[in-house]
Amino acid sequence: MQWSGTTETGDGVTCREFTLQVQGRRVPGALWTPAAAARKCPLVLVGHGGSGHKKSPLVLDVALPLAGRHGIAVAAIDGPVHGARRAQFAEGLPVRDEFLALWKAGGSVDPMIADWRATIDALCGLPDIDAGAIAWKGISMGTAYGLPLLAAEPRIRAAVLGMWGLSFPNSERLAADAPKVGCGVLFQQKWDDELFTRESQIELFDRLGTRDKRLTVYMGGHKNPEGEQLQDILDFLTGRLIAQVRTR
Repeated sequence: MQWSGTTETGDGVTCREFTLQVQGRRVPGALWTPAAAARKCPLVLVGHGGSGHKKSPLVLDVALPLAGRHGIAVAAIDGPVHGARRAQFAEGLPVRDEFLALWKAGGSVDPMIADWRATIDALCGLPDIDAGAIAWKGISMGTAYGLPLLAAEPRIRAAVLGMWGLSFPNSERLAADAPKVGCGVLFQQKWDDELFTRESQIELFDRLGTRDKRLTVYMGGHKNPEGEQLQDILDFLTGRLIAQVRTR
């Protein structure tokens, strides 16, 4: 792990950017931690959306309150055609379209699993990270890559997924991996999602192998969580991670 810069956000949170080399790929990431942590921090891994990057609002909306108010570290890496993996930085709909084309062509699922597992290995070796209390947050593209990661990675003990369904091309991998997911899951669905049918999202939820799962539906289309949906994410992650720390 090579560190490339540190930023103080001004609300008691430190952001450190890093780079890993995984199977010949350069993997850029960021880690948010409490500026004055008195103990090892639980860790939330965040998979960003298809139009964003490791420091986009979808990530910061979770990273800043978790690290600043709850003492939970948060890490994110750029997706395969996102952020600092690109020759020229871009975000928004053009990047989303590139990701969707990549997904339909095969998706880069296994390389992303390898990248995330290498990231977990590196982060768990840090003195301020609690390797026994790790959770995942990833909706939309964060579910496309996160669900297969959960199926392969037993160190992740709880997860927020959703806003993805089996109606989308090349989602057979998710259908096959869903029964292997054993951690507790909060699955979020948008009732008027324009990318995925209602039925296909419910089907993906139903295939999850864990018995510890809940499905929550919110009105609206395919857009970043806010309001009640965002608060439910924060409450679920903090509740699960704090409970894990207390029971050890």
